[in-house]
Amino acid sequence: MQLNSFWLVAALLAGAAAQAQTPARSPEVEAAHAAVHKACDEDIKTLCGDKKGHEAMMCLRSTPDKVSAGCKEAMSKLPKPTAPAH
Repeated sequence: MQLNSFWLVAALLAGAAAQAQTPARSPEVEAAHAAVHKACDEDIKTLCGDKKGHEAMMCLRSTPDKVSAGCKEAMSKLPKPTAPAH
């Protein structure tokens, strides 16, 4: 009986950890990301070379004076990143 309890607790903890790692984005956040991809495509090509995804966003954020107005507007609608809890 004690071994069964151990496996039940282990399975619950593994499921909780998996859920915590990949939160689903809301439709609004998905739309904001799509708008950024569309509005910032040329800026990424011009300013960030071959960077993709998170690296491209960090590149754009590191050069705000060179980013186009449309890209800045789209980026302003993204939710602010949160620091990981420790």
